[in-house]
Amino acid sequence: MKDNLIVSKSKKFAIRIIRLYQYLLSEKKEYILSKQLLRSGTSIGANIKEAIQGQSKKKFLHQNCRYRSKKQANLNTGLNCYTRLIT
Repeated sequence: MKDNLIVSKSKKFAIRIIRLYQYLLSEKKEYILSKQLLRSGTSIGANIKEAIQGQSKKKFLHQNCRYRSKKQANLNTGLNCYTRLIT
């Protein structure tokens, strides 16, 4: 199976970010900025994985509408949400 170019590049990028984080932490004693850099730099891989395992727009809207209607417990809001799904 052929490896996805985006996945491999994001993995290499995340490794570089982790090394930079370690450098900033040990050499420069930078704690706040380095943690934010680590979180944002490594979240790219999670976003790519989510996109690869994505679903159709119709299914996504259906799941979100169902969650909203349960959360809000408002019939009109739920119906409006399902109406947007159909159109």
